[in-house]
Amino acid sequence: MSGKYTLGLDFGTNSVRALIVDVQDGHELASYISNYAHGDAGIVLRADQPHLARQHPADYLRGIEHAVTQAMEFAATDGSRAFSPRDVIGIGVDTTGSTPLPVDKNGVALALLPQFANEPDAMAWLWKDHTAHAEAEEITASAQKQRPAYLAKCGGRYSSEWYWAKILRCARVAPQVFEAAQSWVEIADWIPAVLSGTTALNKLRRGACAAGHKCMYNTRWGGFPDEAFLSSLHPGLARVRKTLPAACSTVADAAGGLSPEWATKLGLTVGIPVAVGAFDAHLGAIGAGIRESTLVKVMGTSTCDIMVMPNERPLTDIPGLCGIADGSVLPGYVGLEAGQSAVGDIFNWFVLSISPGGSENATHELLSAAAAGIRPGESGLLSLDWHNGNRTVLVDQRLSGLIVGLNLQTKPAEIYRALIEATAFGARVIMERFESNGVPVKRVVNCGGVATRSPLAMQIYADAMNRTVAISRSSQTCALGSAIAAAVVAGPERGGHADFASAMKAMSGAANEVYEPKPANVAVYERLYKLYVQLHDAFGVRDHRSTLSNVMKDLLDIRDAVRSH
Repeated sequence: MSGKYTLGLDFGTNSVRALIVDVQDGHELASYISNYAHGDAGIVLRADQPHLARQHPADYLRGIEHAVTQAMEFAATDGSRAFSPRDVIGIGVDTTGSTPLPVDKNGVALALLPQFANEPDAMAWLWKDHTAHAEAEEITASAQKQRPAYLAKCGGRYSSEWYWAKILRCARVAPQVFEAAQSWVEIADWIPAVLSGTTALNKLRRGACAAGHKCMYNTRWGGFPDEAFLSSLHPGLARVRKTLPAACSTVADAAGGLSPEWATKLGLTVGIPVAVGAFDAHLGAIGAGIRESTLVKVMGTSTCDIMVMPNERPLTDIPGLCGIADGSVLPGYVGLEAGQSAVGDIFNWFVLSISPGGSENATHELLSAAAAGIRPGESGLLSLDWHNGNRTVLVDQRLSGLIVGLNLQTKPAEIYRALIEATAFGARVIMERFESNGVPVKRVVNCGGVATRSPLAMQIYADAMNRTVAISRSSQTCALGSAIAAAVVAGPERGGHADFASAMKAMSGAANEVYEPKPANVAVYERLYKLYVQLHDAFGVRDHRSTLSNVMKDLLDIRDAVRSH
C-alpha cells in the first residue's frame, strides 16, 4: 500500500527546493533544486547601487513547476517506497523575507506584465536589499514620536530589510511602479495564493509570520499600522493599507486548495490544501522540532534565530529582536525572531572574492582543514561579523565588517577561522539578549547548509556559546517544516496530522551528532568574547564612549599565552 506524502516548497535566495516527505515517519523520499534564472545566481543586482537585491517572480513560477515535477519523477523511481502523485495530500511553502512584491488589483506581480518585465523596482525586493536604510530610519523616528508601541514588538528599530521601508523607498525612487501597484504582498503569502488561485486581493490570505515580524502587525493595536500613521510617511501608503486584512492566518490554516491550473502543471490532485506560507527560518524551526527553551539557528547565507514561548505567559518586549509575533511559528505560541545578516555569505566572500593564495588554494574544504589546526586565540585575530550590517541586536544595516590583529605573518586560514569565530560571538550576543529578558536557552539546534557542512564551525559555536549544539536530522529543514505544515492542513481525514505536536513528533528530529563545549576552548573564548563585546559596543552602539587601546595588546597577550602551552 502507498503511504501519504506532503510536498514542502522552500524558496531560498538562489533557488527553490521541492521535498516529498512521508507523513508517518518523516522519511524524505525525493527532492529537487531548481536554480533561479535571472540575475547573478538568481539575484538581480546593479553595480551603481550596491545595496540593491531583487528577484524576478517568473523564477518562482518556473521553479515550482521544474522542481516539483522532477522531485515527483525521482520519487516514482526511488523504489524504496510505493509512491503515486495521488498520495500527495498537501503542500507547504516557506520563503525568504521580508521579500515584498508589488502586485496589481488581481494580485498579478507587476514584473510579469510586459511594461515592467525588466524593471528591478517592479520585482520582488529580496530580504537582503538594503536600499531603504534611510526610509527605515524615518519610520523608526516617526513611530517613536507617534506610535511607540509599533516599535516595541520589533526590537525598537524598524529595519531596511522590511516591508514598509521598501514600499516607502519605491514611492520615492520609482513612482511609476508605486502608482501601478495596488498592493504589496510578501512572497510567503503570494506563492500559496498563486498555487491556490487566490491572488485577488479580496481572497489572498496574509500570514501572521510575515505580518507580525516585518509589517508591524499586532492584534493589540487592531492589526496593521493605522492609515493616519502610514499617511504621515507617504499618502500612498494608505492605499496599500486598505488592501490588508483585519486578521492574519497561521501555517495551520489553508490558503486554499490547489487550483486546476497548477494541479495540471504539477500532476497533483485538484483541491489538496496549500498551507498559508511563512518565512524559511520559522518553518525551519518546525522542521528542527522547536519547543520551549530551544533556540533553533537556521544557518545559511544569513542566520535566523527562532524561539517560542506559550502565548498565555507574560513576555517583556525585547530590544533588538526582529519581532515578537503571536502564531508566527506555532499556533498558541509567541514566535521570537533574531538573526545575523550574513554568516555563510561572509565565508563565501572570503573564499570566492578574496581567494587568498589563488582560487585553487581558496576552498572551504582546504581552509577549514587548516583552520581546524589553529587553537582558539592562537592567531591573535578578532573580527566583527557585520559585512552585511547587523540585524540583531543593533538593527543597523550601515555597519560593516572589521578584522583586528593582522600582521605580516597572518595566514588565510587564521582569517577564515576568525570570521567563523566572529559569527559565533554574534550568535552569543543574541542568545544573551534572549536570556537577559526572561527567555532561557537550554538547548541549541542548528540546521541549514553551514550546520550540516562545517563541523569546524559547529564546534566553534559550541565552545564560543558554551552550549551543547545539536544538529537537525534533516539537511533540508526548512522544506521539511513546510511539509509538516502541509500535513497539518491536510488533517487526519486525508491521512495527515491533527496538530503540530503530532506532526513534529512523527516527522522531525535531531541527528545523532552533538557538539559539546570543550572547557579549554571555552576559557579562551570567554576572554576573546569580552573583547568582541568591547568592539561591538564601541562601533555599534550609538553615543557609546569606550577606549579601544587595550584590544590589540590583549589579543597579543591571549595569543602568546596560547602559544606557550
